[in-house]
Amino acid sequence: MEYARNFMEYLNQKRNIPFEVHAFSSAEMFLEFAKNNETEILLISDKAMKEEIRRYPIRQIIILSEGVHSPVLDQYPAVYKYQSSEKVIREVMACYGVENGVDTSPALLPKKEMRIIGIYSPVGRTQKTSFALTMGQILAKERAVLYLNMESYSGFERLLECSYDRGMSDILYYARQENQGIIYKLGGMVQSMQNLDYLPPAASPMDIQTAKYEEWKWLFQEIEKNSSYEVLILDLGDGVADLYQILDFCNEIYVPIRNDVISAAKMEQFENLLRRWDCQSVLDKMRKIHVPFHTANRTGKAYFEELVWSELGDYVRQILRDGRRGEET
Repeated sequence: MEYARNFMEYLNQKRNIPFEVHAFSSAEMFLEFAKNNETEILLISDKAMKEEIRRYPIRQIIILSEGVHSPVLDQYPAVYKYQSSEKVIREVMACYGVENGVDTSPALLPKKEMRIIGIYSPVGRTQKTSFALTMGQILAKERAVLYLNMESYSGFERLLECSYDRGMSDILYYARQENQGIIYKLGGMVQSMQNLDYLPPAASPMDIQTAKYEEWKWLFQEIEKNSSYEVLILDLGDGVADLYQILDFCNEIYVPIRNDVISAAKMEQFENLLRRWDCQSVLDKMRKIHVPFHTANRTGKAYFEELVWSELGDYVRQILRDGRRGEET
């Protein structure tokens, strides 16, 4: 029961779980609940599994294993119990997503319309990614937020001192196929940082450069329709094809700039191209910002967590307050 209580505390902090979650201290309590309620996923200890449970119409049973369990349970996918709660959730969603016949319309919790924030600059060295991750972490304190890095070279493995097996490259592959289980595959890949979910960036710049607007649009729409994310943050780079169409798909666009002559010339060229290609709606959504420079005191994931309480974090909070006042007006 202690494990279940700790696991529930973790789930209650997460805002991206697309299901209503219940915990039970015994198989009998679950069976009583299941008489009047449909069950999409049942994560159950190998010791608690009973024959009566097998007979219930549960879409997916996943065994919470302690390492070795009865061969009778080999017909079900298993997740190792003694690992981080974050990893347990990723593996559960991955197991759920690979099952044949899984559609994308289970009994998801009601959600608001998803807000898409684009962050892009034609100017280099503007702390664009630091700004995007700071905004994401601050918004994630109150909402379910997903951050997507769409740069050719993100450097995340070096910056966060970690490695990824799967990420954006895999999701783009599924998007090209219009794979109907893509939300559950996404759920099996996302990582978390201060409650902010992020998909590990593309392994190769070619994956970003060859992705078409229709594929991106389909992916964004699937996330909006079939996940519980309320905010999607797009950290855009110049390698994205059909960049202006993606910017136009956003609800709002932040453009970090610098004050030097060369940066101003690049920004002017970018805006002139938008006018020439009749992208006035992109210009209307754009908000130019001067991001305060942040000197890192720590490395790895701690660096990005530090951003929230830095001068940059204060700057982002002010921008969000100004935005809310604008909406009220």
